[in-house]
Amino acid sequence: MGESTPLCSRLLILILSVTLILFHGESTHFNQGEDPWLIDEKIDDNVKMDYSQWASQKSCDMSIGKWVYDSSYPLYDSTCPYLSDAVNCQRNGRPDSNYEKWKWKPHGCAMPRFNALNFLGKMRRKRIMLVGDSITRNQWESLVCLVESVIPTEQKIVTYTGPTMAFHALDFETSIEFCWAPFLVELKREGPLNKRILHLDKIEENARFWRGVDIIVFDSAHWWTHTSDSTTWDFLMEGNKMFTNMNPMDGYEKGLTTWARWVESNLDPQQTCVIFRSVSPQHNRESGWKCYNQREPLEDYLSYQLHIPGQLKILKGVLKQMRFPVYLQDITRMSELRRDGHPSVYAKPLNKQERQHNTRDYTSDCSHWCLPGVPDIWNEMLNALI
Repeated sequence: MGESTPLCSRLLILILSVTLILFHGESTHFNQGEDPWLIDEKIDDNVKMDYSQWASQKSCDMSIGKWVYDSSYPLYDSTCPYLSDAVNCQRNGRPDSNYEKWKWKPHGCAMPRFNALNFLGKMRRKRIMLVGDSITRNQWESLVCLVESVIPTEQKIVTYTGPTMAFHALDFETSIEFCWAPFLVELKREGPLNKRILHLDKIEENARFWRGVDIIVFDSAHWWTHTSDSTTWDFLMEGNKMFTNMNPMDGYEKGLTTWARWVESNLDPQQTCVIFRSVSPQHNRESGWKCYNQREPLEDYLSYQLHIPGQLKILKGVLKQMRFPVYLQDITRMSELRRDGHPSVYAKPLNKQERQHNTRDYTSDCSHWCLPGVPDIWNEMLNALI
């Protein structure tokens, strides 16, 4: 970042400064029953303008850079007990390991190497939660593995509550949590036919687990693009209206708007830091074989024509309309260069005989990421932000 002041602290200072300047010490509040998302006052434009000016003055955009080989990586190995089988590519028989040894070098600044004790020190008596789908779970496992080795066995446990799981570092009174909510809004089976209905304007069933968290990292993208046989809903619903043929990206925008309203109405930026991680790219063209047998990153993004997912464009539009300061952690471009980092056929254990067989007969996972691997770098960026 090129700055020593943490992101959330800078946002807090900005908010307080703008408030003091604009209100001259007077307190303000919304009348009961008013939705702050819907209020459009001139003063909000001033706040947005100041925030935009602050954002434009950042000394470094960590999403722009290149991958550099570093033999001192990875920062943990495949023996981490918190890795699920589907992302433990070494245990599953992947023959190469160079995909573990690339670090991200932003243009114009340095991203600090992850230090577990430093991170836990910052998180002392705090909760950090990652909210989203299985790729968010991918990132959660990475973050837990980055810190767990410095914690004595008797001082770490994992607990489960509803759709959440939490790794506890007891000495630090710190929890690193994951909440399953791939749409953020509510997906329910309802009616006499037990159909899957995605409610674009309902969120509290998931959001009740997000209250009281100090740092929340959200993600929602992939489940909105599942099509044909893999679609994850039967109907979309908004209010009393049922939809069967709504464009998924229109639904995505409505769902994100519901999430934004909830954040505006329920979270306090002085208490909670909110980060939204951008969409993790998939390299599954050619029926999932675009990532198979890839051994190194693509060149610097400036020399590579990147695909910008539609979800990212919509997300930026929704965040732009928010008054609550949400930081967009853009990992899309940097990850687009890492088609070598996916499990491909090594998402399940392969014995010696299977490895000698024609691997083209197997399913290739070009969506999730091998661990150690790319999500470790996402977490290095996250650590730099907080």
